[in-house]
Amino acid sequence: MTSKSSLYLSTIVFGFLLTSPTASTAQTPAAQTPTAESQQPAASSGTSTDLFLMPGSDFDRPGLVPRANLNIGIGHTFGFLKKDPIGDELTFAYTYENAGSHGFFHTNFGSHTEALGVMKNFGLPKTKVVTSYTWIQAGLTSFTGYAHVENRFYDGEALGAVIHFNDHNSIWIQESYNKIPTVPWYTTTGIGYTWSW
Repeated sequence: MTSKSSLYLSTIVFGFLLTSPTASTAQTPAAQTPTAESQQPAASSGTSTDLFLMPGSDFDRPGLVPRANLNIGIGHTFGFLKKDPIGDELTFAYTYENAGSHGFFHTNFGSHTEALGVMKNFGLPKTKVVTSYTWIQAGLTSFTGYAHVENRFYDGEALGAVIHFNDHNSIWIQESYNKIPTVPWYTTTGIGYTWSW
């Protein structure tokens, strides 16, 4: 399967999930009457949609190799998954990472990854400003710059913290373990901005 077709397929699947009846805005009797409880932030009411952007650099380990790593994605939290131990938010993300000799600059040698994931959000004791999450992703990585595009399976696990400025704006800080067949494992530290609604 090519990188483009997997991107189209993933987008269709994720769009279906966002428009499914469980993710719709069907009103319950409690939601029809505005009260103080129904006007709490989306995160505490059970569902939210997150658009995240993680630009900048990573320090890949082992070796502390500086690399440009640009990540954009979208996730939706489902209220009925709140008690699921694996996750309550389904995500789709695209990541570009430069694999050439100029770590922070674009070269022909890059990796392009489309990944579906599941994220588990949980609160921390005695604070509502900072929450935490785990994130498991799987997808397809395409290496460019060679005689032909090389596609590989991608697996990533991350642990992160979210600093909430208000109901809509937050910063994510995460540590990720990544594995691609034929490539040594590596870990990355990333930081990014998230807008939620």
